[in-house]
Amino acid sequence: MSPAPTTLLQGTLDMLILKSLVAGEMHGLGVSRRIQQITRGTFAVKPGSLFPCLHRMEEEGWISSFWGDSENNRRAKYYRLTKAGQKQLAAETKRWSRISLAIAQALQAS
Repeated sequence: MSPAPTTLLQGTLDMLILKSLVAGEMHGLGVSRRIQQITRGTFAVKPGSLFPCLHRMEEEGWISSFWGDSENNRRAKYYRLTKAGQKQLAAETKRWSRISLAIAQALQAS
């Protein structure tokens, strides 16, 4: 059974989008599905959060996009990770690891 969807913490959506695109290029709905898959249903990203973030990340140069046909033959905008996006993912992963370790230590403190 999947856990109930949870609200994303500030700053984690970028990291999850970048991580989802490591698997390869995909359209926005595919990114949303991949995030739900890799978080085992904990995070369900709605289009109102996803698409502004994708556009901002494209402006940052972390992802690039192109138009193509989806699996049901509709035009869709596909996104792919860039070299800058790979570097950003590494930095975000390192930062998140530091944060999660610190929180885990704080919760174990007596």
